[in-house]
Amino acid sequence: MSETWNTRTKLVHEGSRRSQYGEMAEAIFLTQGFVYPTAEAAEARFVQAGADEFIYARYGNPTTRMFEERIAALEGTEDAFATASGMAAVSGALTSMLRAGDHVVSARALFGSCLYVLEEVLARFGVKVTFVDGADLEQWRAAVTPGTKAVFFESMSNPTLELVDIRAVSEIAHAAGALVVVDNVFATPIFSRAVDQGADVIVYSTTKHIDGQGRALGGVVCGTQAFVRKVLEPYMKHTGGSMSPFTSWIMLNGMATLDLRCRAMAESAKSIAQALQGHDKLGRVIYPGLDSHPQHALCMEQMGSGGTLVTFDIAEGKEAAFRFLNALEIAKISNNLGDAKTIATHPATTTHQRLPQDQKDSLGITPGLIRLSVGLEDAGDLIADLMGALERA
Repeated sequence: MSETWNTRTKLVHEGSRRSQYGEMAEAIFLTQGFVYPTAEAAEARFVQAGADEFIYARYGNPTTRMFEERIAALEGTEDAFATASGMAAVSGALTSMLRAGDHVVSARALFGSCLYVLEEVLARFGVKVTFVDGADLEQWRAAVTPGTKAVFFESMSNPTLELVDIRAVSEIAHAAGALVVVDNVFATPIFSRAVDQGADVIVYSTTKHIDGQGRALGGVVCGTQAFVRKVLEPYMKHTGGSMSPFTSWIMLNGMATLDLRCRAMAESAKSIAQALQGHDKLGRVIYPGLDSHPQHALCMEQMGSGGTLVTFDIAEGKEAAFRFLNALEIAKISNNLGDAKTIATHPATTTHQRLPQDQKDSLGITPGLIRLSVGLEDAGDLIADLMGALERA
């Protein structure tokens, strides 16, 4: 039975449903609507659709349902809802549960668009948001009160790779009756143990590792069936943030190799971090898989791996960082991550450029900071490329 399957087996087979033709590959049901045999059947389905019955692609689709069931089985949640993008997943998960007057406590270290949702969108509609240093449990304890509705954080922050202790923050939140919403993109579904550690709602941008080849935007929210179907689904299907069937098919195909890719990328990331550590042109190298990382023990307990990203600070600042980026031959300059191709990003001028300088300073986003998403190329070739670019920087 699927309950006893290991990760790679689930990634290939979980959630599969076949038509009368018995196709081997997952089918793309590229349809926006569905036909009912009678008017009475249409009426009955709108009252209560069965487990394998569909109404409209914005509400659900057989291909999308395969993806949702597969990712839920991998994550260890009861259900999942696939969305049009990672930010549709973040905004949907939060907005669907919150109303004017509610209180949210969030880690300060977030992706720029996540900050926009919390600081601008939710605040505009009367939701009170308190920001804390995600690694400081005392700040969480002080900020979370009996009236707090939810806490939100990235399990590993973008781009400085700071971890939040999921188990400890979940205990604080649950004691106050708050839900724990975790953006788990950097941890990946392969290294995630967020459900076991207390998370209630787990969000992914499937654009990243799950697709893994830079082809399509997507997102997913994983959680209990009650949350996904009673809280999230009504909001998503009426506001239009659902994943398309074609994108779902892409994500299903990406999942077949997800475990293999993430483990290979993480192994290369560790080799790269070890090679860069101590380089005289770098002010610091950040990789939680290194013993030198201040949260190394937490990372190993929480993920069992340092992950697929390495961040490092070119000591001479922005101009040297730009020279480094422009000298790269294998790694590509872009703002995505989790791709089969290695990607180098300058967060201060791209993903986090909208942040005020004092906020960048407090988060450690310096002018020389480079975020490296390690791909599937040969680790030796990548190290040679990075070392050569550092010399030319």
